[in-house]
Amino acid sequence: MTVILKEAVGAPHSRIYALGAARGEIAVPNDDLIGPIASSDEWIRQRTGIITRVRAVAETDAIDLATIAGREAIERAGVDPADVDLVIVSTISNPKQTPSASAIVADRVGANPAAAYDVNAACAGYCYAIAQADALIRSGAARYALVIGTEKLSDVVDPTDRSISFLLGDGAGAALLGPSDTPGVSASIWGSDGSKAGAVGMNHTLTEFRDGVAEWPTLRQEGPTVFRWAVWEMAKVAKQALEAAGVTPDDLAAFIPHQANMRIIDEFAKQLGLPETVRVARDIETTGNTSAASIPLATHRLLQENPELSGGLALQIGFGAGLVYAAQVVVLP
Repeated sequence: MTVILKEAVGAPHSRIYALGAARGEIAVPNDDLIGPIASSDEWIRQRTGIITRVRAVAETDAIDLATIAGREAIERAGVDPADVDLVIVSTISNPKQTPSASAIVADRVGANPAAAYDVNAACAGYCYAIAQADALIRSGAARYALVIGTEKLSDVVDPTDRSISFLLGDGAGAALLGPSDTPGVSASIWGSDGSKAGAVGMNHTLTEFRDGVAEWPTLRQEGPTVFRWAVWEMAKVAKQALEAAGVTPDDLAAFIPHQANMRIIDEFAKQLGLPETVRVARDIETTGNTSAASIPLATHRLLQENPELSGGLALQIGFGAGLVYAAQVVVLP
């Protein structure tokens, strides 16, 4: 007798029900950072578009920020926390190697014993997690998924480094996804180019730090290399994501790229030929680059300031350390 295994059967589609956000408690203007890098407020504004960035106090870590954002997303979605059966946290700044930030967050928000795991895909992590949550809901492996991008990058900043330190901020953004009768998340275009991993990433390992042969590891980048890659290669990925979703720039209500640099964002919009009707997220101006948290934070603020965008289509694309990238089109909650 042949035994036929049962398979999970999920919802036909998924969508984002609601968003949540948490930003660092301290606003840090450019003037507070220019001394150690021998720079100026004008230099930072011209090169990055950043006026100030948010950073967390010493007592707040990436898990605390994730918890605040996650609770808001669940509450705004009107879903019982106990019904959340999947928590995915994207971060490169979990204060501990283990346990996962996601397991702790799941317990704190009332989703215990949800499946929980972390994603380390840096600035592309939120889009990676959205792609996974969508697939798991449609496969039947989950019904309600809490996706969070959270970072406390001030823990991995060298204030004397001119390549990236003045860009970085702290915060968390969350999305609660669930079943839908209509498509809410498009097919994702994602990938990586590890051959150029040295272009942006940590400058040392924890083992080197432990053995006393290196200082505390901090983020560094080759600015020109990252800029060229982001503008030219990621614009191609964004166009592929639009094609995979079956939409054109004219169909979009918003464009929400990783908040890496205002010049990159503006060039992106130009490369995509976005019409003036498309709102472009520019949260970097007052939040800074928050890596995995930047897209959900930018989306949260964009919807707060423009509630009429709700229900419209948004193209989101993340890209960063390890030259990892992901993009998809989503229906805004």
